Amino acid sequence: MNLSRRRALGLGLAFPALLRAGRADAATVLKISHQFPGGTATEGDFRDRLCRRFAADIGERSKGTLAAEIYPGSSLMKTNAQFSALRKGALDMSLIPISYAGGDLPELNIGLMPGLVTSYDEGLGWKKRPIGQELAGFLAAKGVVIITWIWQAGGAASRSRPMVEVADAKGMKIRGGSREMDLVLQAAGASVLSLPSNELYAAMQTGACDAALTSSTSLTSFRLEELAKHLTTGRAKSYWFMLEPLLMSKAVFDRLSNEERDLVMSVGTELEEFGRNAAMEDDVRVAKIYQAAGAAVHDLDDGAIEQWRNLARETAWKDYAGKNETCARLIKLATEASS
Repeated sequence: MNLSRRRALGLGLAFPALLRAGRADAATVLKISHQFPGGTATEGDFRDRLCRRFAADIGERSKGTLAAEIYPGSSLMKTNAQFSALRKGALDMSLIPISYAGGDLPELNIGLMPGLVTSYDEGLGWKKRPIGQELAGFLAAKGVVIITWIWQAGGAASRSRPMVEVADAKGMKIRGGSREMDLVLQAAGASVLSLPSNELYAAMQTGACDAALTSSTSLTSFRLEELAKHLTTGRAKSYWFMLEPLLMSKAVFDRLSNEERDLVMSVGTELEEFGRNAAMEDDVRVAKIYQAAGAAVHDLDDGAIEQWRNLARETAWKDYAGKNETCARLIKLATEASS
């Protein structure tokens, strides 16, 4: 079987272990769970496509000794159960917003700290700076390994009026995406909801949610343009940047051979450029989709960004730093990385 044929198979719903042609029973098959809609190698949510690329690449380069099966749409397990399952070794891999685990590990809310990261360069630069090393070390100690660093800018879809400046949030029911974002919204006079992005459509449809802050990709993948009258984009500037990495259970990672671990990390690193480019493309594409659906599209300027950042600094940043010594150290390192 030639490489192009193997790659085509690998980019399907599941990377078939039988690529080893008669030796499939010896392959290590990794199960990758995520909450996003499933697609194909070239169409659909880029986070699903990234998982498929990962599956295809490790299959090809390992000559079938490693394989992966993709479970989109929380079809393997519920969204909020994924991180805990990674820690226990009950799930091999997941692509998930790191802040979803902030309830159990408040340190991880650094991955969606409003106003802290304001560009892709800044966020992806964490990996090679002390903040990234500290965060990766903390996760490893909790049983999770970062395979691919993925950052996404986000915006706000709203049902009735735009949410651009801080004053716009007053009186609205808003999903912020993290505890820290919720603190900022509450300080702005909003009511907040805590739910994963794959539940946003139903919440907005019923009126339980007036506005939703989420990544540009999720703003379209979950079809919120069907409900929203306004969109605030992250295509030029944003105070909402989310770390949403591809993760592996450390228990699973440690069971791999040295060669397999190196291969997994190498493929994961190579996919970071794809993730960045796809996220930036979605920042632009989301505006076109909402405009076509009849929504008014708004962008953030420096003044609006500074309003949100100042409010975040006095609320969410202070609250986070006061949690424990690790939180204080992480946010100090993160602010140093942006200076």
